[in-house]
Amino acid sequence: MKPLHTDHWLYYFDKPVSTGIFKFQADDFQVVEDLGYEPCGEGEHQFIFVEKTNTNTAYVAEQLARFVNLPLRQITYAGRKDKYAVTQQWFGIHAPGKPDFDFSTFELEGVRVLKQVRHNKKLRTGQLKGNHFTITLRQVMHPEAIEVRLEEIAKHGVPNYYGEQRFGVMRLNDMGEVQRGGNLVMAERMVNGETIRHRNKRSMALSALRSWLFNEMLSSRLEKGCFDSVINGDALVLSGSNSFFIYDSDSEDERHLRAQARFDDKDVCPSAPLWGKGDMLAAHDAQALENEVAQHNSEVIDFLSQCGFEQERRAIKIWPSQLEWQSKGDTFTISFALPSGCFATSVLRECVETLSPINRV
Repeated sequence: MKPLHTDHWLYYFDKPVSTGIFKFQADDFQVVEDLGYEPCGEGEHQFIFVEKTNTNTAYVAEQLARFVNLPLRQITYAGRKDKYAVTQQWFGIHAPGKPDFDFSTFELEGVRVLKQVRHNKKLRTGQLKGNHFTITLRQVMHPEAIEVRLEEIAKHGVPNYYGEQRFGVMRLNDMGEVQRGGNLVMAERMVNGETIRHRNKRSMALSALRSWLFNEMLSSRLEKGCFDSVINGDALVLSGSNSFFIYDSDSEDERHLRAQARFDDKDVCPSAPLWGKGDMLAAHDAQALENEVAQHNSEVIDFLSQCGFEQERRAIKIWPSQLEWQSKGDTFTISFALPSGCFATSVLRECVETLSPINRV
């Protein structure tokens, strides 16, 4: 199978001319989780709000399980947060019949328990409204160009690409070349017949592969010039939900104009597939576009169809909310909120070429 690259996906706008150092220090990337509701204060689930610095979400869950002496399966979280950052998120502890745990003696480097409250329902993966990001860029070149691009993003949104962290950490080899993310390399090995027995690694590899194919579909839509258009057969996702309906009209009639207006108003959004078994959910022109990408990646399609996934849809565009920024010298700070499952790095990608500290001249 051919190597799965990530550097060819098209930009919505022109490739940015600005550059800046990203993640020079942990608090240059801050994330605060928004569940979208307040825990009710009673019930058999103990929710704790945790701040972690340069620490993996799954590792924190393991240490919490050890501290409260419960199986790991009884420790849950709504979503994984970046390791190399300062992030605040909720963890749920299912402990029926037990009093509130005392976390005053819980010690884990880079981790603080900020709040503790009970709730009557389990904290489940994916059940959150979104995340708020505060990003600091350093040694920025052409900050004025970032401001112009952010003004465009505020009006028009950005492609809902899966971010680079989904595909694994990019590293420099001894020749100074950027190596592809480890999760995607593992996925290639699996498609080529290798068995990855480590459950967590296998899961990350499969997620990377599925996300890679989604990004391929999205980039193809940009290439075809129909990213901002509702086309016949589109699976239109309703804003703020996972529900969708199939748009079925092949002419510039009133129905088409209404559908396009709803897209322009951010009420619905065309989608691309998260691949799995079963029939394709799009139809007509939209299905033809997706089939073209699928035919070029038949080995990936066949493999994902056998992995137990069901066909799902994901919106192709996102509009950051609460978007603000400020520039001071060669430091640029951006803050915004995104729905659950969306990547801040996909917003950054459209306005600045981010460099890691290791790449500095």
